Amino acid sequence: MELGAEVHKYAGTKIRRLTLLEKLNRPATSGTIKTMITRSGQYGITKGSYAAEYLELTPEGQIIFDSSQSPRKILQTKFNLAIERFSPFKKLYDEYVGKRLAAPEVMRDFLKDSGEQISDFKECIDLFIVNFKDLELLRTIGGAETLISIEQALEELPSKYVERTAQPVVVQKIDSESTEDTAESVASIWDSICFYITPIDEEGSEQRKHSDLFLSSLVEPAVSELNLRVVRADQIGQQGLITAQIIEHVKRSRLVIVDLSFLNPNVFYEMALRHACKLPIVHIIRKANQIPFDVSQSRCIIIDNTDIYSFVPKIQTYQAEIATQARKAIEDSEHRGNPITVFFPDFWSGDK
Repeated sequence: MELGAEVHKYAGTKIRRLTLLEKLNRPATSGTIKTMITRSGQYGITKGSYAAEYLELTPEGQIIFDSSQSPRKILQTKFNLAIERFSPFKKLYDEYVGKRLAAPEVMRDFLKDSGEQISDFKECIDLFIVNFKDLELLRTIGGAETLISIEQALEELPSKYVERTAQPVVVQKIDSESTEDTAESVASIWDSICFYITPIDEEGSEQRKHSDLFLSSLVEPAVSELNLRVVRADQIGQQGLITAQIIEHVKRSRLVIVDLSFLNPNVFYEMALRHACKLPIVHIIRKANQIPFDVSQSRCIIIDNTDIYSFVPKIQTYQAEIATQARKAIEDSEHRGNPITVFFPDFWSGDK
């Protein structure tokens, strides 16, 4: 997907291989680039090998990155490329659709019994799980990861492309003459929101991919059982700015989950505001980053996403940890554990 997105970003459908590598600031001999080009071709997203003069989106690849296409058509095309065209993935889908996802060892035995000749069953199953996570077809239902059907996912999407404009997720102001019912309704909306504070950056960047992965794989499944809807900053205002809408979400959302990965300054600013509000908050961070000393006294869930072999097997464990900490934070009305409550409990008293 990454290579196809870059081809679309810089050229639309077709670009010279060396021109693309120049824009990506990557050497032509890079093993990572060779792997990206090879896998993109295997998935039917692009045409052209790592030695070809041009790299070009396939007709299916053009659909995936064409935002004017209907969401249903885009998802169906992604499913066809990522699942339908690969026999092991299609067999696993047909076997487990609508069911709780089996343990990797059980799926391995199923593939062996089905006659699939695979050199690395572990890698095959890991890629199968990652692909379904990316397609949002693997969801936590009743506390278990369940594979939903492509038909169900398509029904949940609009059939036509709808141009969207940035709108606040919730009502920002209540008119002075609003009724009590209106005020209660707005309060109820805020009580159903989990605000996800995370580094976002531009589409296709490492930080955006990280945020998208943690959002869909960890945060949303973890808080779904708490009947909370996750909102991220790019859904309510202009990306990268601390706007009034964002501050309001920091202050009024029932729960905040803050991702300290990449040590992003905006993230720390918003986290500090939430700390000062003395409201429920859960901290998470990727293993690659060290927790800064100033917040090291607060419990932080460390997530190892070094590679899919470290990350995928522990997805459910991470979801459970986040859900547990979220529940504790919401239920703990007397003490919100953060550096302010720990080291300066009189902060809210007004004493100098």
